[in-house]
Amino acid sequence: MTAVGTPAATPPPRRRQAGPLIPEGPVRASAHICQAAGCQSMGSDRLLEVLSDEVLGAGLRDVAVGRVGCLGLCSAGPLVAVPEQGRVFERVRPDDGASRQDLLSSLSGEAKGGRPLAGDSFFSPQVKVVLERSGTVDPERVDDYVASGGYTALAKAVSEMAPEEVVAEVVKSGLRGRGGAGYPTGLKWRTVAIQDSHAGKYVVCNADEGDPGAFMDRSVLESCPHQVLEGMAIAGYAVGASQGYVYVRAEYPLAVKRLSHAIREAGREGFLGREVAGTRFGFEVEVRIGAGAFVCGEETALIASVQGGRGTPRPRPPYPAASGLWGCPTLINNVETFANIPAVVAKGGEWLASMGTERSKGTKVFALAGAVANTGLIEVPMGVTLREIVFGIGGGLAPGRRFKAVQTGGPAGGCIPEDLLDMPVDYESLTQAGSMMGSGGMIVMDDTSCMVDVAKFFMDFCREESCGKCAPCRVGTQEMWRFLDRMTRGAGTRRDLEQLESLADMVRSTSLCGLGQGAPNSVFSTLRYFRDEYLAHIDDRVCPAGVCAMNAGGRSEAVPAGVGVAGVGSPK
Repeated sequence: MTAVGTPAATPPPRRRQAGPLIPEGPVRASAHICQAAGCQSMGSDRLLEVLSDEVLGAGLRDVAVGRVGCLGLCSAGPLVAVPEQGRVFERVRPDDGASRQDLLSSLSGEAKGGRPLAGDSFFSPQVKVVLERSGTVDPERVDDYVASGGYTALAKAVSEMAPEEVVAEVVKSGLRGRGGAGYPTGLKWRTVAIQDSHAGKYVVCNADEGDPGAFMDRSVLESCPHQVLEGMAIAGYAVGASQGYVYVRAEYPLAVKRLSHAIREAGREGFLGREVAGTRFGFEVEVRIGAGAFVCGEETALIASVQGGRGTPRPRPPYPAASGLWGCPTLINNVETFANIPAVVAKGGEWLASMGTERSKGTKVFALAGAVANTGLIEVPMGVTLREIVFGIGGGLAPGRRFKAVQTGGPAGGCIPEDLLDMPVDYESLTQAGSMMGSGGMIVMDDTSCMVDVAKFFMDFCREESCGKCAPCRVGTQEMWRFLDRMTRGAGTRRDLEQLESLADMVRSTSLCGLGQGAPNSVFSTLRYFRDEYLAHIDDRVCPAGVCAMNAGGRSEAVPAGVGVAGVGSPK
């Protein structure tokens, strides 16, 4: 954390703009204020100004105050960490002086309040690679990133390693794409690297994160954009590309702002541009802002959007590695994948491969949300169990509530029941359970959730986000939603259930891209583990969780008995 301003014998006039504060001499204590979007929404940007004034007013000339990225425990924000004491303070509000008293006492050395980081059930079990600098560096100052060891991996790659050696380290690491499919990153890099293209090659960072409940990529870009840029530049060197693009949705204004600022800083310092790190390798990065279409997370739809066209997928092959942007070989990875690369190059592929499971290496960032005590951003080694995440790091459920399911993988993922809580979290195990890793959303549900309604929610998302290019997705998701809607309103039949399952199988098998192919997973997984809830809605006309709109008589008030999806038919 780097800051400006020097406390004088007489405190300076009140500053009109929030800004970091650092003493002229040695720093005894630091207040690291989370400035990611979650804490900012609760006033942490204003807190930076208020706390700086209070520190100056108290005459604490050896105390620094500044911004950092996400500290992880989003449910307890605004968060302020005091790293010298190994403590974090929760719910420190700019408009509540009482919430700042413990923090000010701790900064003055009078007492040690807050929550200790060592041994804490939320913080201690985490292993941070991608989030290593989140919460410790100022996301708007390249000097902070460099002081933490940033851009040393890029300098090492372009100065000491041949491109094929960089690719070899990525292969050795066992890193798989963190965007959802889990394709081996090194294999993708090698495929692009061997392509012969006189027209050039491109590197694209997919930051079009749109899963409900997911905020991993957004937080990384808000907290440490230089780490992503460094990973992209290393990738460009490894595969022979000189131009990169970051495709990020307009719904992430803070991420766009900090990323754009970081690109300018990196160019000014020689980490991007025509002579990266003083070598003959050149690499430029531009930001492309998407309008928020979920389908643009699919590679070919993303490419179409970057080129200025409508974001719809196309059949593959050819794959982007051979023919992507403007027909040139294109490497596409997501934010988290690129953020792993500096550590892989700096510490070696074997270092990352030493974490995780046999086939799922390294760590994974999850956005832990839903009916759990500690919601926020976490990073854990592959292979930890769902129970360790939900009841350990997550702190369990509210008193009196019982765990029902955890949904992973976003709209294309599935719901995992209590029986599988001791399952390791890795690509293979989640797939076998009928879900998927996805980009890292993890939503915990308790016994107040209706699984039919949950399936309907995700299907509603998929039908709204379908680009409409192929009929199986365009029509199939709409019809699946209609079947689920009938069931939640007490008008479903056994015939509806049969048709729903048949339709889901057809949509999965014949849709053009991953959106349609994954859309039925919410239906398949909830039917696999919670079929009894479907039958309760159909046979008994009741919602066991008490969520769905059925009247006391058991029939939907909105749909008369005997009316089917097409206007005919009668419930059994």
